[in-house]
Amino acid sequence: MQLEYKISQAKKGATLSIITYTFLTLLKIAYGWLASSQGLVADGINNATDVISSIAILIALQISMKPVDNNHPYGHYRSEFIASLIASFIMFAVSIQVIITGVKHFYQGEFVQPNQSAIIVGMISSIVMFAVFIFNRNLSKKVNSSALRATSYDNLSDALVSIGTVIGVLGVYMGVPMLDTIATIVIGLLIMKASIDIFKETAVTLTDGYDEEELTQIQQIISSVPGIKEIRDIKARSHGVISFIDVTIAVNPKLNVIESHEISDHIESKLQARLGEVETIVHIEPYLLNDV
Repeated sequence: MQLEYKISQAKKGATLSIITYTFLTLLKIAYGWLASSQGLVADGINNATDVISSIAILIALQISMKPVDNNHPYGHYRSEFIASLIASFIMFAVSIQVIITGVKHFYQGEFVQPNQSAIIVGMISSIVMFAVFIFNRNLSKKVNSSALRATSYDNLSDALVSIGTVIGVLGVYMGVPMLDTIATIVIGLLIMKASIDIFKETAVTLTDGYDEEELTQIQQIISSVPGIKEIRDIKARSHGVISFIDVTIAVNPKLNVIESHEISDHIESKLQARLGEVETIVHIEPYLLNDV
């Protein structure tokens, strides 16, 4: 799959989030104003911040498509990780806000008031956002986009917040207003965990960390190439939709340049066939008896 195609698909996911969040912002503010529900208006304003977050991710994806230049010999692919960090910060801030609201309601004995509009809008919002989450999560796996993966979890957090609103109102109708507080705190903790996971994953990648299982898989693929006497070093780093791999191998010192180059080409083609978008640099050294 071409890199440009992958990034263009990721941009579609970010665009879908922008359109959805804009729709929900207008819907919640309008319903909140008509039903005199401050909670719905506040939730609508919260969705407006999600529009800004999704726009930032879309811009980052657009930047990642810029070609290689003198200052960026590996391209601009890592710009989407900056967007992932922004998304994780926004999600963390939202989680703190949600938890504080839940704790405040618990100690002050404040519970949501029965409001059919809140139930209807909350259900619509949760269903829509969960559908967008599924779409973006599956698309992020397909195109290997960290920014879109962060967007999908942002979508999920908003779906959970809307579900919490519905649970809270239903709790009042059922005579169990404490459900609102419990649901709010639990959902806030879930959003916080998701934001921390995204931050940790992004931070590891930005500091050139790489999954050990994938490195083992790379080593196994290279080992299957005929003519390799020894794998002396493997390094890999992720740049979003593409990975860069550096490998040092030892071969029979009697091989000529053409034969050694064929082994190098074989490694590159095998890795690309198995792993997708990768660029590999192979350093070849002679395998000497005194190296054993």
